[in-house]
Amino acid sequence: MLPWKHALRTFSVLLLTAAATLAPTASAQAAPTQAAPTQAAAVSRGWNDFSCKPSAAHPRPVVLVHGTFGNSVDNWLGLAPYLVNRGYCVFSLDYGQLPNVPFFHGLGPIDKSAEQLDAYVDKVLAATGAPEADLVGHSQGGMMPRYYLKFLGGAEKVNALVGIAPDNHGTTLLGLTKLLPYFPGVEDFVTDNTPGLADQIAGSPFITKLNEGGDTVPGVTYTVITTKYDEVVTPYRSGFLDGPNVTNVVIQDKCALDLSEHVAIGTVDRVTFHEVTNALDPAHATPTTCASVVG
Repeated sequence: MLPWKHALRTFSVLLLTAAATLAPTASAQAAPTQAAPTQAAAVSRGWNDFSCKPSAAHPRPVVLVHGTFGNSVDNWLGLAPYLVNRGYCVFSLDYGQLPNVPFFHGLGPIDKSAEQLDAYVDKVLAATGAPEADLVGHSQGGMMPRYYLKFLGGAEKVNALVGIAPDNHGTTLLGLTKLLPYFPGVEDFVTDNTPGLADQIAGSPFITKLNEGGDTVPGVTYTVITTKYDEVVTPYRSGFLDGPNVTNVVIQDKCALDLSEHVAIGTVDRVTFHEVTNALDPAHATPTTCASVVG
């Protein structure tokens, strides 16, 4: 399928899913509570175990931050066990919930979602006794934590942020977002009912505020892992960050045969998973190659 058809399909899914799932009276406020059933499911799979204590080898808990339309379990069925099996204490949260919209999260205002992340990191640090956490996020989940670091004091509690296909400078969906003004009512619908989507459009007030004054804050190490086949975050290099302590990676530079697109890179791609562990433990990093799928 041609790249523009990928983007059109993705954009259509976003709009149709929002229209089909949102109740007519849905508010633009993020729901204040976590989704208990999915959190319980995560515990049964080896993560979100609040009795876990970080080891000397991996002294910081890892908090996984899902993407738009994701949740604390479905986004992490691959990466969370991968990290748990390597000795990490791993946690994941649900954020950006809208009233009457189950399962599909990351739709609320992103600044409010960052407040939820703030509270969750505090909960994880209190339970584990660790002074800092590491954050790993996919898509919106790789970008939203930057608001927490920059505006909510998160830099004092976070050692590293690893973003997998993050839309750090917004997305154009291969230019399709520029067409919104030509479809009466669609832009208002997205903004009013799914502000988490509107916030991610390149040039939005949220994206502009997030990047004013520089992409990074002192004291945090940043890693961005992108794929040149990303059909959601476009152009894919818009995910890159500028600043000290930044490593920008195109996964095809590690494995030219890796065809992962936006979803696969964050959910099933073990080449990416290996690069994530390198970012979490750079002192013991090993080369990421196509062979990393069996590592």
